[in-house]
Formats: sequence, C-alpha cells, structure tokens
Amino acid sequence: MSGADAPEILAAYEAVRSDKDATNWLLISYAAATGSQLALSKTGSGGLAELADELDDGQVQYAYVRVEYANDSESKRVKFAVVVWIGQGTKVMRKARAGIESGAVKKVLAHHSIQVDAGDKRDLDEAEIVARLRKAGGADYNGGRG
Repeated sequence: MSGADAPEILAAYEAVRSDKDATNWLLISYAAATGSQLALSKTGSGGLAELADELDDGQVQYAYVRVEYANDSESKRVKFAVVVWIGQGTKVMRKARAGIESGAVKKVLAHHSIQVDAGDKRDLDEAEIVARLRKAGGADYNGGRG
C-alpha cells in the first residue's frame, strides 16, 4: 500500500472536512525520491493561495482543499477538490506513475466535487476553481456568472 491511508493523513482529511476546524487544506508528498510511500507533508488554513506556495516544482504531490464561496447574500457553499500536482521539474518515471498512484489517494480523499490536474501554480486560481465547483454543484444561483 502507498501509505495514503496512514492515520495522520486520515486525521488531516477529517480536519479539512470539519466545519469546526480551521484547517482547509492538506498536502501529501512522497516520503523519498524513489518508491511509492506517501506521507502527510503539511496542512494549513490559508486556502488555495497558501497551498499553492507549498507545492514543489520537482515533485508529484496530492492535495485536498476545502473551498467556501457565496452563491448570494443569503447562502454559503462548501465544496472540496482533490489536486493532483505534477511539477514541471518532476522526473519522467515519477510522472508516469502518478496516474496509477493517484487512484489510491483518491480512494482515501473520496469526498470531492472536482479533481484539479495542475502543473503550474496558476492552475490553482481560486476564481477558476470556484467556477468549476459551481458548475459541478448543479444549481447555480449566480446566473452563470461564475
């Protein structure tokens, strides 16, 4: 097993999902330069911008993020996204295995509305992700304005 179901990853996942915890993202990285063992790298409460700052251009990493947005003045929505990060400097063999190994991660981080495949930190633009989450959520009370 890849270690995606390690107790510290599961605890961080529950923290991100909890309405009572400030943690809104977690980051999973490979424990070593070779092999498939995963480990929790970091957690944070600063949203997508903070998460993007933590991504390593030379690695494949997996993140789970809580995104909150308002549909109108009366409502707030909470949605979750899985981020599969493949940094532009990642070695070829690690990139090749990411598609297979991301399946184990997504089984553990099961409750998400969208998957964001990213290789550039600009792929984590909050406005674009919120627009995708709105579309995935079905009802759009914002009149299609994103």
